[in-house]
Amino acid sequence: MRLSSPDRVLWPAVGVTKLELARYVIAVGDGLLRALVDRPVTLQRFPDGVDGEAFYSKNPPRGVPEWARTTMCTYPSGRRHPQLVVDEVATAVWAVQMSTVTFHPWPMRSDDNDRPDELRVDLDPQPGRPFADVVTAARELRVVLHDAGLTPWVKTSGSRGLHVFARIRRTHDVLDVRHGVIAAARELERRRPDLVTTAWWKEQRADKVFVDFNQMARDRTMASAYSPRPLPHAPVSCPVTWEEVADIDPAALTVRTVPQRLAEVGDPWAGLDDAAGDVGTLIGWWERDLDAGLGEEPFPPDYPKMPGEPPRVQPSRARRPVED
Repeated sequence: MRLSSPDRVLWPAVGVTKLELARYVIAVGDGLLRALVDRPVTLQRFPDGVDGEAFYSKNPPRGVPEWARTTMCTYPSGRRHPQLVVDEVATAVWAVQMSTVTFHPWPMRSDDNDRPDELRVDLDPQPGRPFADVVTAARELRVVLHDAGLTPWVKTSGSRGLHVFARIRRTHDVLDVRHGVIAAARELERRRPDLVTTAWWKEQRADKVFVDFNQMARDRTMASAYSPRPLPHAPVSCPVTWEEVADIDPAALTVRTVPQRLAEVGDPWAGLDDAAGDVGTLIGWWERDLDAGLGEEPFPPDYPKMPGEPPRVQPSRARRPVED
């Protein structure tokens, strides 16, 4: 794979170049491909480095190599177009050649982007919450998902949060799986109301850990395992074990350190594909909550108005009823 401008600095604060990024992608290739293979992938590209402007490539960039393939995707608006599928390391290196920093795979396989095989939860701490509290929330979520019959896996986000994933069987469409994530988030909130929140509007979250259920909506993606992130110190969204998560320093997991870690301790997510579970229990929790009067949650702002969705206006700006 030919790499032009190998000395171009992508992370100015630490001097990581395009060539270093390409070598990183090769070094973590097996773990990276476990997250990317056979999925539509959106490329987050930084032609002028992470301090410059970024854009997301959903349509495959020009010059896609002959060995790379694409898959047709349908978006919330109803429009369709192809997206890149990264099936081998050479394609990932080509994406680096196109100034890709972060890989954002869909939670579906290329043959059916209606039915996810991956459940994803983003634990996003609000300002003021230490990382230790995010770890506590993740461990509580692990118990919730175990209670639902799933096997959860954890990774750093590459920033201040944690991502919790679970392989699932492809039995439900993406809306159902999103509802399952909402049900899990609500159950977590019931168990730890002091720590976590499902409030979509920031003004209602206080300083808690937000359980971002909309990362499971169609066309919403999260940084893949082993994907670099566009922060000054070149961090990586890195899989960790549940035993080590409390002692890990996310800032120490970078493009320059993760290859050695992977070589020494192996990939904590190596067994991910062998642990597919059933989302039926979570769907049952969703239906239970519906019967109790809990309805739909807001969708991402670029979505068309969805059935049962509450008004898309933050509470402080909502009109008061006339009788008030």
